[in-house]
Amino acid sequence: MTTTLDIRRPSPHVAEVYLNRPEVRNAFNDGVIAELTDTFRTLGAEPGLRAIVLGGHGKAFCAGADLTWMRAMADYSWEQNRADATKLAEMLWTIWSCPLPVVGRVHGDCYAGGVGLAAVCDVLVAAEGVQFCLSEARLGLLPATIGPYVVRALGEQASRRYFTTAERFSAGEAQRLGFVHECVVADALDAKVSEIVATLVANGPAAVRACKQLVKDMVHRPIDAALREDSARRIADIRASAEGKEGVQSFLDKRAPAWKVD
Repeated sequence: MTTTLDIRRPSPHVAEVYLNRPEVRNAFNDGVIAELTDTFRTLGAEPGLRAIVLGGHGKAFCAGADLTWMRAMADYSWEQNRADATKLAEMLWTIWSCPLPVVGRVHGDCYAGGVGLAAVCDVLVAAEGVQFCLSEARLGLLPATIGPYVVRALGEQASRRYFTTAERFSAGEAQRLGFVHECVVADALDAKVSEIVATLVANGPAAVRACKQLVKDMVHRPIDAALREDSARRIADIRASAEGKEGVQSFLDKRAPAWKVD
């Protein structure tokens, strides 16, 4: 039973996962890391689920690592530090590799490891006024574990700056850089998240999963004969599937597809 997360099911096809430690600005520790890993692993394996929202309660989305946890780590050996970091790496990988689309709802400030959580989301919606900060260098550290995801989501050139300067940057700037997809006033945040979730749920469930995997498999690959063959195989597979046939036939018949929910 989770103690640091608030998990909600607004519909059979949607799950909402909220970091629920507002007293410490949703900073994570080993308990949060374990619960997020288990939760996303379980939700990702649920056949009827189509989308997951990741958010937080309180003033901040996530302030990074919990101070009490950091104090304990100060006395860790190298082996203990590596084991600890490996668990964080596994959590980030589990969310990033979740077969379902993950919509990040960033209502408040997002620092350090919190930026990593934002980076593993597929669609990121942030409220105006939110501040992002990769603050590790201020503490003599570096954002290594979250780095692979942040560099992909934020971009190499922007990452060079914000990793090394540890400057804050706004949600508007994050949107300009392509890290945030939608930047809206705080009062419109839930409406925008709901709009995106509704769009995801309206699409073919298998197609959405396949589209998410397609991006991961094709990014940075050379457009060679192997990739062309792979792309042809994938479209043939889904055209021949029951969902693909239903989608095309419902379009031709000018009716809603069988997977459409009210």
